[in-house]
Amino acid sequence: MPELLPFVIDPTGADRHAEYRALRARGPATPVDILGLRAWAVTDPAVLRTLLTSPDVSKDGRAHYPAFQETAGTWPLALWILVENMFTAYGADHRRLRRMISPAFSARRIAELKPIIRSIVTGLVDDLAALPAGQVVDLRERLALPLPIAVIGHLMGVPEDQRDGFRQIVDRVFDSTLTPEQAQANTVRLYEHIDQLIATKRADPGDDLTSFLIAARDEESDGSGFADQELRDTLGLMINAGYETTVNVVDQAVFAMLTSPEQLRLVRTGEAAWEDVVEETLRHEPAVKYLPLRFAVTDLRLPDGQVISAGEPILAAYGAANRHPEWHGPDADAFDVTRRVKDHLAFGYGVHFCLGAPLARLEVAEALRQLFERFPAMSLAVPAAELRPLPTLISNGHRELPVRLRAAG
Repeated sequence: MPELLPFVIDPTGADRHAEYRALRARGPATPVDILGLRAWAVTDPAVLRTLLTSPDVSKDGRAHYPAFQETAGTWPLALWILVENMFTAYGADHRRLRRMISPAFSARRIAELKPIIRSIVTGLVDDLAALPAGQVVDLRERLALPLPIAVIGHLMGVPEDQRDGFRQIVDRVFDSTLTPEQAQANTVRLYEHIDQLIATKRADPGDDLTSFLIAARDEESDGSGFADQELRDTLGLMINAGYETTVNVVDQAVFAMLTSPEQLRLVRTGEAAWEDVVEETLRHEPAVKYLPLRFAVTDLRLPDGQVISAGEPILAAYGAANRHPEWHGPDADAFDVTRRVKDHLAFGYGVHFCLGAPLARLEVAEALRQLFERFPAMSLAVPAAELRPLPTLISNGHRELPVRLRAAG
């Protein structure tokens, strides 16, 4: 069988659903081009779950990607493989780093955040209610964005006057239309803000995750704590992941409800819960479409006979896998809050499963509950087809989400 030419992933994310279908049609995994880098995109959920739990697949490019150095110097998304934290760690290093973060996301700590999240959402919705009736409002800007940055800011102890700077930088971390020079300049700004945060919390520590991690770095001398760069990159990971992904789930969940009146009716009549909406949104429109990168530690033979050679990059195609008809049936493209099988890969799978998943679920459900209770007659202010996707192959959201707020029909 002749070798397939790599499928070029659109860096602008202009038509993700057509892209998912095209990738799935090429088999469980297929060669792709990601901004000039050749990789294997895996769209079959069973194959992807197997690879995500295999010790023969690594996220450590330094150890398992022969082209690491040249890629790190020229690839626009180089930060995604350069960081030194649990996102790119492998084996014992990953277990060490994850173990230090896990207590911050325990069931007890998440429960303690519930009233704080409820209060943040109430304040944001109150601000919306104070606007003139029927005014067009960008809900991404006025709700989806400020909610997670306030929550992660509280958890991490980020001073309010530093939060907006992080937000602007994080948006560009996920932007796959930047040139290598623009991406590198943004990375410099990111580390400047992280270093400022570290200096602030060293001078005035508090009851927050940043202060805890700094103490772990400064007090551990047996090698079990953080190295300097691991501390910086772990803080960056917490802020990036805790902000950008939740923004997109709120965005997509609101969009789904406003374009699926029958689904909204099911929630209002008690036939489904807001938590069902959250899970179906995560399946139907996951916050991350593609997650770069993993690397084959050894040759990996796929069910169809193809081989991912040792050292080759692997792209987890979460968006395509979540809508795979062999997993969710012929109606996998439909949004259905009563779907019996609610499984998805929106938070990853295996040892790298997202620690912040319970927190994200809580934020989105609370935002939806209060928003639709306060504005039951809310509607999109433009035709759905006119909404523009974010210019990225990673994040899955809209540039704006304009709605008309109405308290009653």
